[in-house]
Amino acid sequence: MGEIQDQLLILVGALVCLNYLLKCVKFFKYFLLRLWNPLPKSFFRSMGEWAVITGAGDGIGKAYSYELAKRGLNIVMISRTLEKLQEVAKEIEQATGSHVKIIQADFTKDDIYENIKENLQGLEIGILVNNVGMFHNYFPCHFLNEPDEVQNLIHCNISSVVKMTRLILRDMEIRRKGLVLNMSSGAGLFPWPLCSLYSSTKAFVRMFSKALQVEYKEKGIIIQVVTPYSISTPMTKNLNPSIITKRADEFVKESLDFVATGDETCGCLAHEILAHLIDLVPSWIFYSDAFQNIVWTRCRNYLKQNSRIQEEIFEEEEGNGYIQQHYSG
Repeated sequence: MGEIQDQLLILVGALVCLNYLLKCVKFFKYFLLRLWNPLPKSFFRSMGEWAVITGAGDGIGKAYSYELAKRGLNIVMISRTLEKLQEVAKEIEQATGSHVKIIQADFTKDDIYENIKENLQGLEIGILVNNVGMFHNYFPCHFLNEPDEVQNLIHCNISSVVKMTRLILRDMEIRRKGLVLNMSSGAGLFPWPLCSLYSSTKAFVRMFSKALQVEYKEKGIIIQVVTPYSISTPMTKNLNPSIITKRADEFVKESLDFVATGDETCGCLAHEILAHLIDLVPSWIFYSDAFQNIVWTRCRNYLKQNSRIQEEIFEEEEGNGYIQQHYSG
């Protein structure tokens, strides 16, 4: 009996060591990316003629539109503000020479997809970036104190990913090539108290993407979920860039270099290191009341010091802990 227990413990220990070894190998791929699996310059253009980006009016979506246009693709930009789309589209065409098509759509609504489908007819779409997203409470807060924007949040953060993927994936399957990038968040890597609803929607995007990659990998399609932490965008009130807080353009440029590293990436080396450090914190510590209070206080102070946001926002009552919804797209 004792011998069986010893063998069982050895097996468990070996599996734990193997798990950490695999994590280390994945992590070091970021350091050795260009030696490990460098992408040819023609990679993105080889996927197809057009790239479709949701939430493309500003922030990360705008940065993806610019960067993919620089890499030789024509761009379909989808967002809700027509004037902003027209302005950005003109800038991209003048800067890159690529063709840009715009589609006005509000992803908090559920009746927009037939119009999008009609506008995409006949295009050889090689890349889809499901970027549009909504962050409905700027400060961490308890679930019952969050704004009542549940349906909008689900439409924007979940339905948009599922329905846009369904619109475009079939043609990729027929051509047996394509790239789908789904923007999740570091908040979706594990349950995130005081941000429970947003965290849960982003966890859905992560699980959905990883499952789809298993289904369609053998058909020549890359489906990758991107889980960044802090990015300076209008949705995050333009946090001041730092080692951790990346500018949208630099983040996007770096993240595109990681599309060959697997079905999931934080998008940049700094966020990958941060994710591994957070993973080392035992869950009982992370979910303790004391730790959550520290997170709330530090987060609030960080936002106050580093975001370009009007001071009156921070004069909200402590019990509320939120302001208006923030919508990228």
